[in-house]
Amino acid sequence: MKRIMLFLMTNIAIMVVLSITLRLLGVDSILAENGSDLNIQALVILSGVIGFGGSFISLLMSKWMAKRMTGAVVITSPKNNIERWLIDTVEKQAKIVGVKMPEVAIFPSPAMNAFATGASKNKALMAVSQGLLDKMSQGEVEAVVGHEMSHIANGDMVTLALIQGVVNTFVVFLSRIIGHIVDRVILKNNQGHGIGYFVTVIVSQVILSILASTIVMYFSRKREFVADTGGADLAGHQNMINALKRLGQVEPEALPEQMAAFGINDKGGIMALFSSHPPIEARITALEARALRQT
Repeated sequence: MKRIMLFLMTNIAIMVVLSITLRLLGVDSILAENGSDLNIQALVILSGVIGFGGSFISLLMSKWMAKRMTGAVVITSPKNNIERWLIDTVEKQAKIVGVKMPEVAIFPSPAMNAFATGASKNKALMAVSQGLLDKMSQGEVEAVVGHEMSHIANGDMVTLALIQGVVNTFVVFLSRIIGHIVDRVILKNNQGHGIGYFVTVIVSQVILSILASTIVMYFSRKREFVADTGGADLAGHQNMINALKRLGQVEPEALPEQMAAFGINDKGGIMALFSSHPPIEARITALEARALRQT
């Protein structure tokens, strides 16, 4: 809750400063002179509602969506020794990191992957692929589970949702400001919102969303390094390194976009700036250096 309040207050403060800055720069005066009825304060509020609304709705629906998009089946009663061992491992790690036992699921994929999601760290879902269980040793699986448990314990799902909310707010706000300027100042339209406004808003929102996604992906990559160290602490550095090396030997199967940032691995984007995960080699190097420092 403190994390949510901090991000909300930060976002409000940024938007207030932005609103004041636009006034000092005379943007509202320019718009008024050109017949604009834009209310910047109202737009700030609207942008915040839209920006955070979509982000929080996605967060609240994340477990439901994850189960349906991946076909993950929650283990309610272990059917074999592997499922029993997996439940015991997750339960042990949950106690170590101090969170409530998450739901544990297996999704039907031959690829080696896993993810964690949920609205909070005490109401989370952790899922591993059948391919991960089939192809990795127990030590490596334990490290992957530790990686995902670290995402949960660190509250990464909420953190990234809040960051997404902040950038969404800016995208909505700035795209509409740009639309008003084009419509009123450049196209000299004083009769409501013309086609120039709507086209400009759509184009601006697409461009700004692409740029804003690099910010979210930057934070996602940083959290991956932290989750790797958490997995190493829970299962041992060598098991975590071995798991990453095994993942680096095959082309990963991409998770649905909503869960990609919380998986153990993911396909990189066209450019590194748009990738939710750092390169496997960089993650292994960081862990090896950390292991040496601790010896």
